[in-house]
Amino acid sequence: MADVFGFIGAFLTTLSFVPQAWLVLRTGKTEGISLAMYALFTIGVAAWLVYGIFENALPIIAANAITLSLASIILGLKMRAVLQARSRAQGAAADTSAPIAS
Repeated sequence: MADVFGFIGAFLTTLSFVPQAWLVLRTGKTEGISLAMYALFTIGVAAWLVYGIFENALPIIAANAITLSLASIILGLKMRAVLQARSRAQGAAADTSAPIAS
């Protein structure tokens, strides 16, 4: 009986994550996502997955395996966006500090 509630909870919490993941995957836009929060979230999901494996708790394993996959993709997209923004900012700063040739 406990596993029934575990699967219901796992299904609902994983399902609640899907719209955000789908939006980011569809649009590629991550501006509204905090890099620090998403990194911590992804690490936390990975820890729950490991815990589920140690405890042999199928609801925890299933939910966190799916969520970790989606969260890792989104975290990767967010990290790429942050690195691209920093690169553009550094390029713009280099362009404005360079002497203008006559």
